[in-house]
Amino acid sequence: MGENIGEDCGVVAIYSKKGADVAPLLVNALFTLQHRGQDAAGIAVSDGKEIRVKKGLGLVNFVFNDGVDAIVGHKGIGHVRYPTEGTTTINDVQPLFDGYGNAIAHNGHIANYCDFMKERGYSFNSSSDSEVFLEHLKNGKSIKRGVKELMEVLEGSFSVVALIDHRMVAFRDSMAIRPLVWGENEEFVCIASETTALDVNNIPFKGDIKGGEFAIVEDGKLSRYQLVAESPFYCIFEYIYFARPDSTINGKTVYLVREEFGRTLADIAPVDADVVVPVPDTSRPAANAFAERLGIPYREGLIKNRYSSRTFIMPTQEMREEAVRLKLNAIQDILRGKRVVLFDDSIVRGTTIEGIVRMVRNAGAREVHLRITCPPIIGPCFRGVNMKTHEELIANLLSVEEMGKVFGVDSISFLPLKELKRSLGLNICAECIGGDYLSKYVEMLAKKKKRAERVRDARIRLMEKVGRR
Repeated sequence: MGENIGEDCGVVAIYSKKGADVAPLLVNALFTLQHRGQDAAGIAVSDGKEIRVKKGLGLVNFVFNDGVDAIVGHKGIGHVRYPTEGTTTINDVQPLFDGYGNAIAHNGHIANYCDFMKERGYSFNSSSDSEVFLEHLKNGKSIKRGVKELMEVLEGSFSVVALIDHRMVAFRDSMAIRPLVWGENEEFVCIASETTALDVNNIPFKGDIKGGEFAIVEDGKLSRYQLVAESPFYCIFEYIYFARPDSTINGKTVYLVREEFGRTLADIAPVDADVVVPVPDTSRPAANAFAERLGIPYREGLIKNRYSSRTFIMPTQEMREEAVRLKLNAIQDILRGKRVVLFDDSIVRGTTIEGIVRMVRNAGAREVHLRITCPPIIGPCFRGVNMKTHEELIANLLSVEEMGKVFGVDSISFLPLKELKRSLGLNICAECIGGDYLSKYVEMLAKKKKRAERVRDARIRLMEKVGRR
């Protein structure tokens, strides 16, 4: 279910080799990337002389409900936004556009963007960290040189698509934390956050833009340049939660990865039970594989309201429980009197899963055993996942046993980091899981943030809840 995890964001770029208008294809692609951001959407399209922009707050179908007939051009970029930095006002909606020949869309988070902007005397026109790219690349210098400078000094993560002087470009940070794929056919070149954006436009998937790589499309040809050495640390949350299961990123099909997580968890944390029930939607492949491995029936015991929006953090327990009830409903005939394995992808703050367990209990479950495909999250993320503080992360405050008592379950098991890495078979960024940060700068930010937090008070509040169980 992801428990209010947000990620910044989804991007796409499309170039027509035959001069066709790409705006409809960009909108198609954004529909398939809607899960990556629901706060805002936009496109910027160039005909080589003028860039036309259409963007707004809300879902893709709302922003483009009156069509794109006036957005004409043979190359363009698009973006769906979930903010990890900045507010969501129209000034922050991407693509960011300078009013001339430059527009940019960014997926990720830049931890040192304020320092970078101030050191170079760049002006702020929004509260978005993505301004770093627009300001640095629009100044008439070599695009490749400017991108290389950014790759060498920016801390965080970025997969970027842009129109710079009307040229379509894309690039990815050297650690390749956020995904970026590309595809091509006789008519189009497409670069996007996920392969679903290619599939919807019938553009065959060709591969990934590598970490530290710069790509430019000119005269219908895609050229790629390795500007800095790749040192991949792929974001594990792409596989656990963010990406669609039908996407392929970094050479791995997300659905199959999630299945392997479930099989591994079955091997190391089996349980005698009557039914395995996923918390929809992202935990389904893992839950099904877990059930198959142990020979336990898999059932959809929780039904999600497909029209509900994300569950924001509510200020009171009553409001949090109401939000869970609006989003999910239990099927009592599946759960009543059963020993239930409740399967979820991750636990961040713990408020949502606590309400779901209570819902399953109230539906008559005799036992509830919780299995989680992500290891305990103990540290904030500075590379694009909306987990800001130590004190909001329940696994940083309580032991696994204590969490089980807070949630009211009969047993609880997480997939260990070592087994997760083995199951995935890729080098991953696990700063939020292992607490080992990939750079001294980000480690400094984490320590500084922790000193300013009231972690002890947050633990006391949770331990008081344990004592009442």
